[in-house]
Amino acid sequence: MTRAKPARADLRADCTNCFGLCCVALTFAKSADFAIDKDAGDPCPNLHEDFRCGIHQKLRPQGFQGCTVYDCFGAGQKISRLAGKSWREQPGQKMFAALPVMRQLHELLWYLAEAVELDEARSLRPEIHEASERIEKLTLEPDVTSVDLTKERQQVNVLLLQTSELVRGKQKKKDRRGADLIGAKLRKADLSRANLRGAYLIAADLRDADLRQADLIGADLRDTDLRGADLTGALFLTQSQVNAARGDDATRLPAAIIRPSHW
Repeated sequence: MTRAKPARADLRADCTNCFGLCCVALTFAKSADFAIDKDAGDPCPNLHEDFRCGIHQKLRPQGFQGCTVYDCFGAGQKISRLAGKSWREQPGQKMFAALPVMRQLHELLWYLAEAVELDEARSLRPEIHEASERIEKLTLEPDVTSVDLTKERQQVNVLLLQTSELVRGKQKKKDRRGADLIGAKLRKADLSRANLRGAYLIAADLRDADLRQADLIGADLRDTDLRGADLTGALFLTQSQVNAARGDDATRLPAAIIRPSHW
């Protein structure tokens, strides 16, 4: 399978061009992921006046693992750019409400950007381009909270399913869509071309497993052990999924995914 060089920079979080929206708009619940409780709309106490995190290099040791997993798909900087002024200079409720919606729209754009790169799905490129243009226009609406996300997700999902079928081909493995594989012992398992959409792989042992061209859209990879696993060409994998998993230098990732610094 041949892929074009990934060009999704605008769909990656760029905190240097954001007003720290995720550090304010989102709720923190004291848990293994967050060291404190924080209500939506309240700035995290670690957020500095310049919108930078004061403990960015120490988030995990200080109990903020959830921050290292979260990825806004570039939604934060787009909202900040469109707003022009920060929530310190104007009421921020509109920006805060827009963040989760914009994030989902950008997530769809991420999947479509991957789909259009795949040679096997070239017959679908006109429809993929059309869907991307439609979603991009929605991100520029004055009020993105009015967007019907359910409708947009359903329409895009049709294309993503067709793309998955074309890429995985006739030699597809057992359909494990939505399967409960929590804690499953799958070391060295051959899951290449498998349908793992929405599968629960929490704390599963996938060391040295073959996940090449597996469809992983929506799969829950929290604490999944991916050490030595081969995810080359894995379909619709996101940075937040990988951030939530455990891996090492031997883990092989798709070209568009950045190896987490905490691995």
